Amino acid sequence: MTPLGVAREHLAKAREFLEAAEIALEAALPNPAVSAAVISGVNSKDAICLKRLGSTSKTEKHATALRELTAAGPDTARLATVLQRLLSAKSKAQYRAASISAPDAHRAVAQARKLFEAAQLIVSSRRCFQHASRNRWAGWGSKPEPFGYTPPAL
Repeated sequence: MTPLGVAREHLAKAREFLEAAEIALEAALPNPAVSAAVISGVNSKDAICLKRLGSTSKTEKHATALRELTAAGPDTARLATVLQRLLSAKSKAQYRAASISAPDAHRAVAQARKLFEAAQLIVSSRRCFQHASRNRWAGWGSKPEPFGYTPPAL
């Protein structure tokens, strides 16, 4: 399967986990909501990296995932900040004895939604690739956001 095909599969999985996170929020289950939101965000990151870079790493190290998303383009550095915030909620929801607060869960799901919406735009766009040999964005010139794409506000 091509990287674009795998990116689409990650995008479908991101949507599925985002929907699960939203259902968990509605059911007042903040810890599962955050867990599902994190999985959605990571799958969105994978979809973006597969589309832009042609590959994605499978690592448990958050710093690696953030560097990879930042390397995917000039417009994804802001998305790396969103992913960082989302990943920081993971340990609160999954490893601490106390439950994550409802407001924190709502923020995490909103962050996952931002990542998913950006991944949707990037995966569906026609011109989002990097010249690996030159480390320069093809066809974009000095304009970092292709086709009017603006990353979601933080």
